[in-house]
Amino acid sequence: MVISLHQSDTPMARAVIADDHPLFRAALKQALGETLSTDIAEAASFPQLLEVLQQQPQLELVLLDLSMPGNKGLSAITSLRSRYPDILVVVVSANEQLPVIRQAMAFGASAYIPKSMPLAELQAAIHHVLAGDTWLPAHLRDAIANDESAPEVDFAQRLELLTPQQYRVLECLADGLLNKQIAYELNVQETTIKQHVSAILRKLEVTNRTQAGIVFKQMLSVPDQQHE
Repeated sequence: MVISLHQSDTPMARAVIADDHPLFRAALKQALGETLSTDIAEAASFPQLLEVLQQQPQLELVLLDLSMPGNKGLSAITSLRSRYPDILVVVVSANEQLPVIRQAMAFGASAYIPKSMPLAELQAAIHHVLAGDTWLPAHLRDAIANDESAPEVDFAQRLELLTPQQYRVLECLADGLLNKQIAYELNVQETTIKQHVSAILRKLEVTNRTQAGIVFKQMLSVPDQQHE
């Protein structure tokens, strides 16, 4: 579905709200009514979000709840960035922990919007993102200053080296699946999986598949995550 903006000088956008709370989705759609002029797609779980994105390839903007069903920590961000690198991912979350926000931005979020934020700021954030900028609340910008030496920044850069198929293999490694199980899941030959695993280890600079899975889980975990 095409969602056009009221401002004539602002490019058209296409958006989906991914949150498991129907009332919040409804409230967010209403809040964005002054910014986006037509309806917005919705998803109540991460698997449903992937289905929506596959069915509607014109979508360009995802407003993402971190704790929605089917998502593990920050993996939804990295999974979306791997599968759909041109899609803008905006996190809308009740979790305002600085490490979580810093990680989310490092892994490719275009903005991090606390659910407690006033309507005017939310609208301003979406405008900034649609204009090609990143956005954080003013009171967090200094605290979340980009630190190029941070471990999550380095890991995010390594993740970007993976192809979408290699990323999916890495997800399976993190879930403890064997090569033959991964091959079955992805409907490819086991020899292909072995090649992907070798490439993953090289690109992540780890020594074995177990280490790759552990690092993936650690870097994308959300400490003391609050239910939203």
